Amino acid sequence: MSSTKPDTIPKDVYVQFIRSLYDNVHMILIGSFCHAITTFMSYWKSGAETYLWLTIVLAGLGLSRFLSMSRVVRLSLLVDYDSARKCERNYILLGSLQGLALGSYCFAAFYIVPDRFSQIASLAVTLSSLVTVSGRNYGSRSMVAIFAVTIVSPISLGLILHGETPYVVLGLLIFPFLFVLKGTADHVRYVLFSAIIGHKQARQIAQRFDRALNTMSHGLVMVNAANVVVVANAEAAGMLRMHSADRMIGRTLHSLLRRSVAAGLMEAKDCYYVESQLGRALRDKRDRKLLVSFANGQHVEFSAREGSNDLGVITFEDVTARIDAEERIRFMARYDGLTGLPNRAYFHELVTEHMAGGDRSRLCGLVVVDLDDFKSVNDTLGHPIGDGLIYAVASKLSAFSSEEVMVSRFGGDEFVLFFNKVEDEGEFLGLLDEIFLNASGDVDVAGHNLRMQVSAGAVISQVQQTDVDSMFVKADLALYKAKEQGKNRWRLFETAMDDAFRSRQIMKADLRNAVENGKLRVLYQPIVGLNSMRIDGCEALCRWDHPELGPISPAVFIPLAEEIGIISEISIFVLNTACRECLTWPDTIGVSVNLSAKDLRDGKIVEQVRMALDHSGLEPCRLEVEVTETALLDDKSLSRHYLDDLKALGVRIALDDFGTGYSSLSYLHTLPLDKIKIDRSFIMDLTHDEKSLTLLKGIVSLSRSLGLQVTVEGVETLEQLRILSDTVEPDLLQGFLFGAVLTASGVDTIASTMWPFGKQLRADKSRQGRHAFHV
Repeated sequence: MSSTKPDTIPKDVYVQFIRSLYDNVHMILIGSFCHAITTFMSYWKSGAETYLWLTIVLAGLGLSRFLSMSRVVRLSLLVDYDSARKCERNYILLGSLQGLALGSYCFAAFYIVPDRFSQIASLAVTLSSLVTVSGRNYGSRSMVAIFAVTIVSPISLGLILHGETPYVVLGLLIFPFLFVLKGTADHVRYVLFSAIIGHKQARQIAQRFDRALNTMSHGLVMVNAANVVVVANAEAAGMLRMHSADRMIGRTLHSLLRRSVAAGLMEAKDCYYVESQLGRALRDKRDRKLLVSFANGQHVEFSAREGSNDLGVITFEDVTARIDAEERIRFMARYDGLTGLPNRAYFHELVTEHMAGGDRSRLCGLVVVDLDDFKSVNDTLGHPIGDGLIYAVASKLSAFSSEEVMVSRFGGDEFVLFFNKVEDEGEFLGLLDEIFLNASGDVDVAGHNLRMQVSAGAVISQVQQTDVDSMFVKADLALYKAKEQGKNRWRLFETAMDDAFRSRQIMKADLRNAVENGKLRVLYQPIVGLNSMRIDGCEALCRWDHPELGPISPAVFIPLAEEIGIISEISIFVLNTACRECLTWPDTIGVSVNLSAKDLRDGKIVEQVRMALDHSGLEPCRLEVEVTETALLDDKSLSRHYLDDLKALGVRIALDDFGTGYSSLSYLHTLPLDKIKIDRSFIMDLTHDEKSLTLLKGIVSLSRSLGLQVTVEGVETLEQLRILSDTVEPDLLQGFLFGAVLTASGVDTIASTMWPFGKQLRADKSRQGRHAFHV
């Protein structure tokens, strides 16, 4: 039983053991009184003064113990481990003296003053006291041992010293009683120790359970088979407006839910529904969840699940935050964050639902509205101002929203309106005029006065003959037509638009097929030297012969190629073909190839040019790449970087269509150019407009001063040629005056031929020179 020693048991348990020594203090006084009366009777019977002194000693010790113990209890001196050790020492001191005095009574009766009555009386009172030692003094192992020794030893010694054999045997047999007494006390101590520890552990478990139960974020109740609450926590009480969890114990589930109705948390019908569903789930021993919206805006999820020992568990979870988050996510998934209008997907869903119901023979309408030149607002004023403009347009269009009219922002600067029921086409056209008028005009956005200008496309159709997607495609075609006709207007869909759209889509597919299968061809427009009137170079031009439609103009298929993203494939095809075929011409003739804006945004173009030169064997100086000013506008620094790389290959760089861009003169000294090609628009009025001639002369003079060659494009008449030759004197000429485009073999055929009017020009210049000399 070593585990029960004071220095090995928990201090709080030891304190409780010592406190047990001081229980029932009055019993000490009663025992001492009995001891004194008995010894006094021995004195009265035998007359021996020894018994009188024992009476006085026992009475004095008993009174002293009583007073000492009473003081400890009265003043609450036993409060902690240290005070318990002190109290135990005092208890042992007085107890040892009392035990020794009682043992001396037996010793005197059997040996010092033998007396039959005293022997019987001393043995009886001593053994009676021994019986109480284990039950009263188990809290102190030392006290039990001392009592055993001080009481039993004098008895045994007195019997042995009596001399007679039976007495000696009896004296010896009393000694084992010491161990019985100690073992009994230790057993009692151990049992009580185990009980205290068990109680302590149970209390700790109960405290932990209570703490866990009442710190749960969910409310919880446990009900028995009769749906009576046996366990509840504070969270459940708070949710159901109960003052405490204890007040829920013993109530039925029905009573708790009815109290929620009385508190105004839920309707009576909701109460009945919740009770029936939870009750059924508990009876059927299956899990069940119910979401209930309280009148105060709180959302609570009730969950029923089977417990143990015929107990059912019901939890209450406040899911208001989750429901609100789900609502926000649902709103974000359905509505545009800037304008609050339905987005494309949700609009499609709503329109589909509306079209599925009602009179299927009714007319409905759809309008697509698009802001004109919205990109320039974002580029010049920034996206916050652009967002403000979008919001302003949305506000104006939202004014038409009703149960029968839905407004949506499809994304970017595009809005769509759906009219669920239209009386006739005339009414619909009137609505379009009203929408267009309302969505146009000036608006103030963060201090910027902006003019809203929109284009729109619309379609009207019978519900049973259409669907959302087809209506949107048709309205989009009408919008495209409005944009094509100059913007700031609306158009109603016509069948011809659909036919044109389908033809355009077919042509796109045919063009892609032609590029993939090498069905394009390259022709060459001569570039003629002014002084030699012979071919100096050629510009490679792509041509497409459609198998059914015949030759397709580059003005048609080149924009299509840019739209479907295959313009770079065409550029590479022309580049490789031109390099390969130029190699068959005389060394004095070079070839020029146009690069698109997409080519200049792709670093691969430098490698493509290098590969074309390597595969063909053409000298880099005979290849010239032409770029337009508009192609350079997207990213000037990146374009400059790629042009520098091309220049490093030995390739010549020409600026095409000079004068048609936004900042022409700035390119002449910032880009690695070898040549400029003056656009045809400069010589259209050359024969009768003196200003055009002056401007053209100035450009040529400026270019020459910068070390650039000059080509004039669009030369179509002899008169234009004569003026250019006499006054402007560019380096090179290009135009229909020098004939139609040629094949590669055609270029080789006329490579050394001088144009007939070249001799006439020389003769005219010679006469002018002699006339000037004579003058």
